[in-house]
Amino acid sequence: MPSRRPTTRFRFAVVLCLLAAGGCAPIVDARGNLPAPERLAQVKPGAQTREEVAQILGTPSTLSAFGDPVWYYVSYRTETVGLFAPEETDRKIVAVEFDDDGYVKDLETYGLDDGKTVEFVERETPTAGKQMSILQQFFGNIGRFQTDGANANSTFGRGMPR
Repeated sequence: MPSRRPTTRFRFAVVLCLLAAGGCAPIVDARGNLPAPERLAQVKPGAQTREEVAQILGTPSTLSAFGDPVWYYVSYRTETVGLFAPEETDRKIVAVEFDDDGYVKDLETYGLDDGKTVEFVERETPTAGKQMSILQQFFGNIGRFQTDGANANSTFGRGMPR
């Protein structure tokens, strides 16, 4: 009985399948500033000031824009499989709220499940004015600027406004 040796075509197919399977492995991307749990345990409400929190946890990712002063430490993780868009698989947000005296008031941790989806409005605000084509804009500017001093009072002329 003749021995069955794999043909070149079969070997090529096996290598191609292995490469295709390897290309489907997710690419993991972790970003942000998430303090270690040991460091978070060191922050106690009423005990630390802003400066002490900055020494323990580091610089926050962002600060609150309104209301009580809150520091946010944000971290997230995404996975990309093949040619698909990245998908967020994990998110952690640590919010450190301070009182008026600058001491820690509260410490909260939020996850991916705590987020809310915000729907954007697709409307556009109309702008007032005349809609001009490129040619109208180009030919409309011909002769508008003068260099003979007739426009001396404008900022486009030779001198400064009087």
